[in-house]
Amino acid sequence: MRYAYPCSIVRDEEEARATGREAYAVTFPDVYGANTGGWSWDEAMEIAEDCLRVALGMYVKAREDIPEPAPPAEDQVLVSVSPIVAAKLALYTAMREQDVTNVALARRLGLQENAVRRLVDPDHRSHITSVEKALKELGRSLLVEDRVAARIP
Repeated sequence: MRYAYPCSIVRDEEEARATGREAYAVTFPDVYGANTGGWSWDEAMEIAEDCLRVALGMYVKAREDIPEPAPPAEDQVLVSVSPIVAAKLALYTAMREQDVTNVALARRLGLQENAVRRLVDPDHRSHITSVEKALKELGRSLLVEDRVAARIP
């Protein structure tokens, strides 16, 4: 799965009137609780990336399925998580799909359970090679691609 989600970034007229500053509101329709904003388009985009990482991490912590991103509408932009976070989410998703517990994967990899817990935690720093090894154990692999970055409309 691609971990690139459509979001709406709109000028927040109410906030702009209240503060006298330019303001943008960001919403991710596919990710519950992923709402944020910024004082400029660039700041809104930067904060949106962090907001998405945190919101998807909450699905992991709650042991819920990661939502599938819908195709973006014309007025939406795609926001992605970092490659390492995408890899961790892919590992978490593969484990859920195959009903593999942290303990079972740890046993297969010769690791402690807490090491696997850290491998799927988007907030924990991990080496991509460690996540790739765990994915391979589950019969999965990573694919990295690039795209044109979102620009101010």
